[in-house]
Amino acid sequence: MSIRMSRKLNPSLPNWAAAPVLGALLLGSTALPGLADEALADLVERVSPAVVTVLASEEAKPRQMKGQPNPFEGTPFEEFFHQFGGPGGMQPPQSGPRQGLGSGFILDAEGYIVTNNHVVEGADKVTVRLSDDREFTAEVVGTDPLTDLALLRIQAGVDLPAVTLGDSDAIRVGEDVVAVGNPFGLSSTVTTGIVSAKGRNISDGPYAEFIQTDAAINKGNSGGPLFNMEGEVVGVNSAIYSPTGGSVGLGFAVTSNIVEHVIDDLREDGQVDRGWLGVSIQNVGADIAAAMGLDSPNGALVSDVVPDSPADGNLNPGDVIVAFEGKAVKSSSDLPRLVGATKAGSSANVRVIRDGKAQDVTVTIGQHQQSASASGVAPPDPAETPALGLTVAPLTDGMRAQAGVGSDVSGVLVTDIDPNGPAAQAGLRRGDVIQRVGGTDTDSPAALKAALGKEKTDPALVLINRDGNRLFVAVRLA
Repeated sequence: MSIRMSRKLNPSLPNWAAAPVLGALLLGSTALPGLADEALADLVERVSPAVVTVLASEEAKPRQMKGQPNPFEGTPFEEFFHQFGGPGGMQPPQSGPRQGLGSGFILDAEGYIVTNNHVVEGADKVTVRLSDDREFTAEVVGTDPLTDLALLRIQAGVDLPAVTLGDSDAIRVGEDVVAVGNPFGLSSTVTTGIVSAKGRNISDGPYAEFIQTDAAINKGNSGGPLFNMEGEVVGVNSAIYSPTGGSVGLGFAVTSNIVEHVIDDLREDGQVDRGWLGVSIQNVGADIAAAMGLDSPNGALVSDVVPDSPADGNLNPGDVIVAFEGKAVKSSSDLPRLVGATKAGSSANVRVIRDGKAQDVTVTIGQHQQSASASGVAPPDPAETPALGLTVAPLTDGMRAQAGVGSDVSGVLVTDIDPNGPAAQAGLRRGDVIQRVGGTDTDSPAALKAALGKEKTDPALVLINRDGNRLFVAVRLA
């Protein structure tokens, strides 16, 4: 049976359904060692009024008939039939109204409410139902798909019961947690469990980090709070791993420290402003750590620096970033979250290992931007390099566009590779541009052979350019 990741609510509105639940659903809860039943009941009684139901609806829209293209497309009649129906006055079939249901929680008495982006994404109308069954039309203040968070606001005319965000960094694996939400439309459902793991990366992008919990989380829990035993929100329930779509004890909540940063930004101007450093990074594997003489395979290895970026002139390819603003960078996945949470224009202290020595660098953080790179392949005049188990060719101007590299890139192009050779085992592939071996540039096949001949470190640290992105690989020569 294959395991799939699913949201507790289908992410696209056309698939949402608010069907009645027939029969009784028995949701078991994990016993909480050392916590009296009365104390747990008191906690739930205190926080439950701040947990809400979020109803997102999409109006009926025309639906195009499959296999029957519009014969008037591109003609002056297209707009006429779009406005007044198909030929002969026949209206196109209509898709019915769609409605999705999720959870949320009130963050302050003024009516600001946190939920998931996928709960409200694409909705024409969002309604919030309070624990006392009062309903209000909600304004979507802002959304952040990169962390799957959304901020809503309702005007209730009175102060509303609210909960506070706790420190998700302080919570420990094994601690008791409580989830409150509306699974399968059953409002104010409480489930209990523990923190199963922290710092989970479930491929939801570089800016989201998750708490894993075995507290039962199901469809409809999306956007609901995960509480610690102090009644503080330490996470926003967002995803589950499940073979069936129901809870199997693998739930994931966006950490409250990320929530705090994102919601503050959304509340200020409706969008998230992320810091930008301007580097390409990769993990430091054991082979790369050995090649660089590092004590341990920790940190984020800078493989490239974007020209005219905040890092340009401050950081170098080959630097290993081990801390950012005093917070440890244990892997490359840590750095984007730390930088992204930093305000553009602020100064940040970056600790790096450079040439085997630790030093601190001050960088003025820029505004987040995205870049795309081309892809490409390879060409003539090859030269074999037995030490690496590959064949290379000079990087001519005509080959740069195919290889996806600019005129400022020098090196040799990998045209063929032995699948059992050391280069292939290190991850190199056809179309890569080898720019440096150790500290020696390799701007020709002869230069590559010479660099390999004098390289004394094994494995050797090799800088390559792949589709316009630079990265280091450790290649064993012996």
